[in-house]
Amino acid sequence: MTSQPARQRVAVIGVGIMGSAIARRLLECGHAVCVFDLDSARVAEMARHGARAAGSAAAAAAASDFVITSLNSAAVVERALFGETGVAAAEPADSRRLLIDMSSIDPVSTRRLAQSLRERTGMGFVDAPLSGGAPKALLGQLTVMAGGSEDDVARARAVMDSLCANYTRMGESGAGQTTKLVNQLLCAIGFQAVAEAVRLAEAGGVDASKLHAALAGGRADSQILREFGPKMAARDFTPTGRIDNMLKDLEAVQAFAQGERLPLPLPLAGAVSELHRAFVAAGLGAEDTAAMMRQFNGYARD
Repeated sequence: MTSQPARQRVAVIGVGIMGSAIARRLLECGHAVCVFDLDSARVAEMARHGARAAGSAAAAAAASDFVITSLNSAAVVERALFGETGVAAAEPADSRRLLIDMSSIDPVSTRRLAQSLRERTGMGFVDAPLSGGAPKALLGQLTVMAGGSEDDVARARAVMDSLCANYTRMGESGAGQTTKLVNQLLCAIGFQAVAEAVRLAEAGGVDASKLHAALAGGRADSQILREFGPKMAARDFTPTGRIDNMLKDLEAVQAFAQGERLPLPLPLAGAVSELHRAFVAAGLGAEDTAAMMRQFNGYARD
């Protein structure tokens, strides 16, 4: 019989597609969840699921021992942490409180934010970007690559065990985000490859919805093919992740690869970055990854 994780007090700051799935999973596992988002409608929706609503990031943090951020950029994370009503302003101050950043931001910013938070508040910081999206979060089957001290990464397990099937410490602060860049590069290339494969199958008169079953166990098999092959074949654009968020990550890959200790040529990263820029320019940035199929009909929505 599998034991249930101990009940923890957790704040989730940022309850969009990903953050709301994280919060719902934590609630289902019996944790006490307090949420904050600048969008009050999102907070109200989570309150209907049983979360406690907070009026600021500071208030959410004050009511919690673990603070999860799920936000869109390093600049937004910084405001959530160090703004006038940010996490660092939480009262009472508590150095035992742990920040777990599940956003996807660049490693350099992560190291800077982690150091600043520790200096100002004494709080630990774990960068814990994820793979698997909202569907896996709801099932507690995320893959999380973590960066931070051994003690902080181990302590975060009190929450991560409810969310993850695979939780791996990759090194010190920023190592999780570096690993996420690797993950996103592989995923972006894989999404485009599956989109092209689906369209090629369709052009040849093959039922593309069967590709994942026909190729199962072979070298072309992958999680992306199994999950997105049928979705792309059905033109199912139900939101699971945004194209513009992937572009953000690809731009971070390229910036990192051209950093001061490199440069490193990544030709496929450049190609998929340009494809994603074209999707965003065509107005598809807010759409699901499966909407990449629209490249084959001139980006039309019909």
